[in-house]
Amino acid sequence: MQALRQLFAGDLPRLVMFDLDGTLMDSVPDLAAAVDQMLALRNRPPAGIERVRDWVGNGAAVLVRRALAGDMQHADVNDTEAQSALADFLRCYAGDHSRTQLYSGAAEFLAALQANGVKLALVTNKPERFLPELLTEKGLAGRFAWLVGGDTLPVQKPDPGALLWVMQQAGVSAGQSLFVGDSRNDVRAAKAAKVPVVAVSYGYNHGEPIAAENPDLLVDSLDALI
Repeated sequence: MQALRQLFAGDLPRLVMFDLDGTLMDSVPDLAAAVDQMLALRNRPPAGIERVRDWVGNGAAVLVRRALAGDMQHADVNDTEAQSALADFLRCYAGDHSRTQLYSGAAEFLAALQANGVKLALVTNKPERFLPELLTEKGLAGRFAWLVGGDTLPVQKPDPGALLWVMQQAGVSAGQSLFVGDSRNDVRAAKAAKVPVVAVSYGYNHGEPIAAENPDLLVDSLDALI
């Protein structure tokens, strides 16, 4: 874990917080399938994986609004329609996570951190209700001491509130913590919380290169951190 030790003056962080979608798991195939099922119920054409890949990252409600708008910008979407569509999307998504896969190095990196006594937390904008089952299905049950979903607290990333809450619960300072994510929301939340941040280049980030957000470290695979 030489790359991490270089960020922490030869030591490892005491706490590592992770994003989920686009960082530990490629969940877009299942999200896209649920989006397309929701659209089909409204006699609308499917959005498809590539468009959904650019829309994820701001939680389920925003994803659904973008799908209804067919665009990143969704201010003109009717709120009542959006609420109905969100309920349909959540029901469709709950039924199947079979297409979601762990990224290379994800399980191994988590295991290595845990073996070194590092506390782990998950901070995602995905609804909290899906986290326990999804983690169990993908072999990550018991890895995280704290699970924070997009509806766990009153705020979501890029607001730093979830990161600050986890650090308070863990009793660990920002200087002893690390965040690992794939999107501008992750990098901006970490910077606002004064937490060093590692970004992965393979994630979603609305189709834009994450290097533009100037993370403390950019890696092409979690294998590079082991």
